[in-house]
Amino acid sequence: MGTEITAIWILIGSFLLMIFLRFPIAYAVALSSFFTLRYLGLPLAIIAQQMVKGISSYSLMAVPFFITMGVLMGKGGISEKLIGLADACVGWMRGGLGMVNVLDSYFFGGISGSAAADTASLGSVLIPIMVDQGYDADFATAITIASSVEGILVPPSHNMVIYATVAGGVSVGSLFLAGYLPGAVLAVCLMVGVYILSVKRNYPKGDKFSIKNLLKHLGESFWALATVLIVVVGVVSGIFTATESAAIAVVYSLIVSLFIYKGVDLKGVWHALEECVDTLSIVLILISTSSIFGYLLTRLHVPTIAANAIMSFSDNPIVIALLINVILLILGSIMDMAPIILITTPILLPIATSIGIHPVQYGIMLMLNCGIGLLTPPVGAVLYIGTAISKLPMERVVKATLPFYLCMIAALLLVTFVPAISLWLPSVLM
Repeated sequence: MGTEITAIWILIGSFLLMIFLRFPIAYAVALSSFFTLRYLGLPLAIIAQQMVKGISSYSLMAVPFFITMGVLMGKGGISEKLIGLADACVGWMRGGLGMVNVLDSYFFGGISGSAAADTASLGSVLIPIMVDQGYDADFATAITIASSVEGILVPPSHNMVIYATVAGGVSVGSLFLAGYLPGAVLAVCLMVGVYILSVKRNYPKGDKFSIKNLLKHLGESFWALATVLIVVVGVVSGIFTATESAAIAVVYSLIVSLFIYKGVDLKGVWHALEECVDTLSIVLILISTSSIFGYLLTRLHVPTIAANAIMSFSDNPIVIALLINVILLILGSIMDMAPIILITTPILLPIATSIGIHPVQYGIMLMLNCGIGLLTPPVGAVLYIGTAISKLPMERVVKATLPFYLCMIAALLLVTFVPAISLWLPSVLM
């Protein structure tokens, strides 16, 4: 037992040390695993075996397709179409452009599946427009990055596919359906925050609501929104697997981007594919190296030790659920999303299910926690993208985001303690 405890300290301690020393996350995971294997005297061939095993999954084939689809549609000229649709829906309210920002992220999230892509694509358009219309630059940046978290919840999301693979036995279709209502809850919470701040700061209203204008923009956005129907309806109905629907969606998004919206040409498609390869290489390296880390966690009985430690802290399900969220929020501030999913799921999912949290509901909790982590320093990737677009100091953007952190925490608590928000739609349609 002494050897195991020492090995755990080596594994976790060296990993955290390298994280704080700003090692790339894949290197930190791989090196901490290497040190632990050497200490235990295990053959290093395990590294190669586990790396190959980690990415040898049919369901993971959906990940590159979803990433490609998101990049193609993001570069295909749909941002302006979705902004127009969102403006026709909610732009008439006080703080209308802030409301548009939130709703647009809900629409765009169903296409990109990425908070970073949402912020980069929509932020570069909406932030300057909001500033020109009289909104404070830090407010515009804050609501842009906060609303981008909807992109992680609204399907299709490649992070949901990664979670389903690690969790085992969790339906990708159920996860996709489970994300819609939590994404809407988050959007409503953020809209409430936007309205309160807009009234307080006297931000402007937009034009009056018009059914004719709404139908016009809905028609222009139809081809983009149909992507979501292809993926979600295909998976839920059983016509396609997640991988097959993702592949079909790539072909569809290529046709829409090239011939309908004409936002890219063949050269642009080539550049989009280069960007996909860059993103995919990072994701697959993380998955493969995290597989070694997960193997060692299991071998050293870390999930059991963690479960016993948390259960000894309290046997109250509410306290345990809150503690799980706190752990994930802390990890989200120092780690990227994919490694959190890969490393913590084998540890925390059994604890969550032991207190009655369904694996699908836990998956949504995990996505939302990780999404909030993308906005928090020191490793908030979306926070950095937002500051780069607005050219504002990070401290100013973080301060402006504080009210929206409260909105996101409120949404997280609702998702945690009201299971129907995540589980109702899958129970009805699956």
